[in-house]
Amino acid sequence: MNNNDWSTKEIGEMLDMVSTKLPILIKEIYQVLYSEEGAATMSRAVGTFYKNLLEAGMDAENAMRLTSEYMATLKSLTRQFGDSQG
Repeated sequence: MNNNDWSTKEIGEMLDMVSTKLPILIKEIYQVLYSEEGAATMSRAVGTFYKNLLEAGMDAENAMRLTSEYMATLKSLTRQFGDSQG
């Protein structure tokens, strides 16, 4: 049996574990993203992202553009987790 051969029992056990743990993980991530503390953490992260771009020598316009893209990514992730909770 090589590394690519999985028994039906192993696949079933893996799926059972995923179906048990994944909803818990999604719920915890959702709570972080939608809590007041999560919002504060996210805003600090975005501010730090922008500040680091400026400190690295990037001009303000490009730093703002990349920061906006970063925020769009965070928003997309938030929306995806929100949809999975609905």
